[in-house]
Amino acid sequence: MRPEALNPLFAEVQTLDGVGPKLMKPLEKLGLTRIKDLAYHLPERFVSRTAIADLDSGSEGEQVIIALTAVEHRAPRAGSRGPYRVLAQDDIGNICALTWFGKAAYAAKKLVPVGEKRWIAGRLDRYGDMLQIVHPDHIEAESAANMGRQSEPVYRLSDGLTQPRIGDFTRQALARLPELPEWIEPGQLARADWPAWRDALQLGHETTDTKAHDRLAYDELLANSLALLLVKAEGRRRKGQALAGDGGLRAKLHLPFALTGAQARSITEIAGDLAQEAPMLRLLQGDVGAGKTVVALNAMLIAVEAGKQAALLAPTEILARQHFETLRTMLAPTGVNIALLTGRAKGREREGLLMGLMDGSIQMLVGTHAIFQDTVNYRDLGLVVVDEQHRFGVAQRLALAAKGRRAPHTLAMTATPIPRSLTLAQYGEMDVSRLDELPPGRQAIDTRVVPQERMEEVVAGVERHLASGQQAYWVCPMVREIDGAPDLADIAAAEARFAALKERFGDAVALVHGQLRPEIKDAAMERFASGQARLLVATTVIEVGVDVPSATLMVIEQAERFGLAQLHQLRGRVGRGAEKSTCLLLRGGALSETGRARLALMRETQDGFRIAEEDLALRGGGELLGTRQSGEAAFRIANLEQMQKLLPIAHGDARLLMERDGGLTSPRGEAARLLLYLFERDWGVQLLRGG
Repeated sequence: MRPEALNPLFAEVQTLDGVGPKLMKPLEKLGLTRIKDLAYHLPERFVSRTAIADLDSGSEGEQVIIALTAVEHRAPRAGSRGPYRVLAQDDIGNICALTWFGKAAYAAKKLVPVGEKRWIAGRLDRYGDMLQIVHPDHIEAESAANMGRQSEPVYRLSDGLTQPRIGDFTRQALARLPELPEWIEPGQLARADWPAWRDALQLGHETTDTKAHDRLAYDELLANSLALLLVKAEGRRRKGQALAGDGGLRAKLHLPFALTGAQARSITEIAGDLAQEAPMLRLLQGDVGAGKTVVALNAMLIAVEAGKQAALLAPTEILARQHFETLRTMLAPTGVNIALLTGRAKGREREGLLMGLMDGSIQMLVGTHAIFQDTVNYRDLGLVVVDEQHRFGVAQRLALAAKGRRAPHTLAMTATPIPRSLTLAQYGEMDVSRLDELPPGRQAIDTRVVPQERMEEVVAGVERHLASGQQAYWVCPMVREIDGAPDLADIAAAEARFAALKERFGDAVALVHGQLRPEIKDAAMERFASGQARLLVATTVIEVGVDVPSATLMVIEQAERFGLAQLHQLRGRVGRGAEKSTCLLLRGGALSETGRARLALMRETQDGFRIAEEDLALRGGGELLGTRQSGEAAFRIANLEQMQKLLPIAHGDARLLMERDGGLTSPRGEAARLLLYLFERDWGVQLLRGG
């Protein structure tokens, strides 16, 4: 049960004035369902506005406040996706178009009636020969006095919400903030000269105050570090089992290649952990093609040699099947019985699998989330391997670990290189092994940057490639075009590109993206993996876990719109077979300096760890691990720059609190518990209760 002190923060937003059923949908879309969500919904930026007497006094790109009178409403033609425009004039007759796209246009008639003066606040731009203000931020009937603040917050919105609305709700939420005890160590608070928690949130919504933002980021990083340390402590507390194999099964593997030094080192580290009674909790971090599967197989064989079972958890059925086939082939000389369990297993097949796990005749299991359902029981599970760790939350991993008679050892793997300085943020509870060298003989991928104007040449090249019997990927940054979003109008959409390529190549083209139903997506992937489809058009849904050796060409459209880590992972889908592979990075015409540097680096190197470090340096801010990539460890406040600066401090303070200062039962520790709830790390508290 949550501490009573937090009750006001967890009250529903419907308790605020003005929040009715109509506004709940856009609020829910932003994840703003409780008072605390609004309190932590900090502005994306702040704008300064200039009050101008007429349009001649304003400059293009300037944020202005101006009095305008509507003279004509121009609705788009029936069935058209065009905008709704209101032509309005200033006091000396200059005309400006007030422009709305999509559903926002419905309110235009009511907001700006013809013949009546309104005070308009927004960004002054030009469309053709006419000045315009797209989606005005404020429209007031009587006076601009309350719009003339020097610095005004701009919040992230969704359809149906306006800046004034979200600003009002946020102010109401801040007024309800309770007084909470201080969880930051007094010395750290004094050294950093940070404001108190309530003051920091208030300042975060009103100014760009660095100290306030740093304090809130530190709170989030401290909560994450505490939760991860609780997981580690729970692992040590549970009774485990030492696993020491005799090497008999591993000797029968007869691998057709020599292990790299990094692989051998990682296997030794893992074997050392398995030999201890305390359950292992180790991350195997390896670049694309670094050979993580062989290392995991060695660990699983140690468990089987010790008379235990081993399970490998994959995030998708496609990846689970690929792992199963790879491991089954490698295990053939050993006689180890390996099985596959996914959601598709039904009836007698599933019953047979469950019986084999219970009686121990199945020694290794590969599968999806199905392998830790309540109905799945093991005779003696000794090791759990979790592939693509960032796709799974801590709670899911704990559910699988609870399947053993005693706490099984856990090996997590990820192919997403993360800078050393930031590994703590995602994997602070784990020991880390790094595969930082590629197996000998692996061919480099020929990476080229091609301007978008050469699109027809690229399509012709794809045609020759497919005619030669090989396969290819074509990746776009968006699923589909979005009506009423002028800023996104020029972004390549997978559905539109699929339609165009299908017209040329027919049924040889398949489409996958994250918005398809799982069974449709899996069917398309299977068509491609089996060779029935030769060209796969996709979004970044194929970023990890797709292994088709005959796919030797990767086309990434508008590559400048992707982060370096994404580009590296996408490129890693090719170069997985014996044939030479190519990656074409199609770029738009207007490249920023950062975009140019990213693409140049992709041409220069295929070292994922170097790319990750450079990505961090180039971005210098923003979110490292968004919800798409981080399971339960999303960071809402802390950006990359703050992580680099504050994470070592927060992690050190969390460790001191846990190990020296009385843990979470001390007065400051009790205050720190509140953070686990505030930043959605509730599972950390559940561990304290044995839940």
